[in-house]
Amino acid sequence: MAKIKGALIGCGFFAVNQMHGWQDLADVEIVAICDRDPERLTIVGDQFAVTRRYASAEAMFADGGFDFVDIATTVGSHRSLVELAASHKIPAICQKPFAPTLEDAKAMVGAAEEAGIPLMIHENFRWQTPILAVKAALESGAIGVPFWGRISFRSGFDVFSGQPYLAKGKRFIIEDLGIHSLDIARFLFGDVSRMTARTARINPALVGEDVATMLLDHDSGITSIVDVSYATKLPEEPFPETFVEIDGSKGTLRLGKDYRLTVHSEEGTKESVVAPNLLPWASRPWHNIQESVALIQQHWIERMASGKEPDTSGRDNLKTFALVEAAYLSAERGETVAVGELLA
Repeated sequence: MAKIKGALIGCGFFAVNQMHGWQDLADVEIVAICDRDPERLTIVGDQFAVTRRYASAEAMFADGGFDFVDIATTVGSHRSLVELAASHKIPAICQKPFAPTLEDAKAMVGAAEEAGIPLMIHENFRWQTPILAVKAALESGAIGVPFWGRISFRSGFDVFSGQPYLAKGKRFIIEDLGIHSLDIARFLFGDVSRMTARTARINPALVGEDVATMLLDHDSGITSIVDVSYATKLPEEPFPETFVEIDGSKGTLRLGKDYRLTVHSEEGTKESVVAPNLLPWASRPWHNIQESVALIQQHWIERMASGKEPDTSGRDNLKTFALVEAAYLSAERGETVAVGELLA
């Protein structure tokens, strides 16, 4: 059986994880890579034995010879690259955040749909093993009908050494990290009708916000809180763990530190450890995120083969992106924002 051939644009900090994930899939081969930085191009090309190397995405597409493209660049280039892929009718994966603005994101979805190609956003947090375990426990009905939830990511970890550009943007934690937590809230509790948010900048060296607290009204009737911080100094650093609390009509669910899941129901209390697998190329504490990269890439290949839309398709991600926009609007105005108006 012939391998599915892919190309990667962007050979930066996180793209190495994606290259490892592709390498693990027996039916996939990355045949071309692209980056404007010749040093990064050489490092990744040599590490993963990719001989076709390009400084220009246009030149890479012109040469062709691949079945999909993985766009792992920073947000400012996403629209032009997705539209380039669409013009060549090449299925595309796009790194998050999807686009600089919701209008750009809508245009990208439109371009992909007009070209008849699948478009998936690399929104991988919902693919983390502990989050999938929470979803399974919720769907089991053990805690009954959920009515309240909290998705929490609070850390003092230095994310700027590996990604220094994060400290320079006008937007930081909601756009970079909160988008993951908001997507988890949608994944667990459904779509959102209203958003209320407050932000703060604690680290004076940053341009954007490093703390955010968001209150979500879900269409299902559930109220959830999504809180994120890179200014929280704890005795034990939990990075990069996401903590989850859910209250239901028959019990409660708690995902706590070290991936400990506690489900309290009418039948009693069950505790388990839902830790991610440590893949051969992964390293702690990143292994949770690294495994989710491999899982979402496997999902992409499965959906390409079946012709079905990926769970985190461009169209689905518009709803997560709208929550990011709503959070910034709410924090700026000091008022609750109707999410549906942004998607209209």
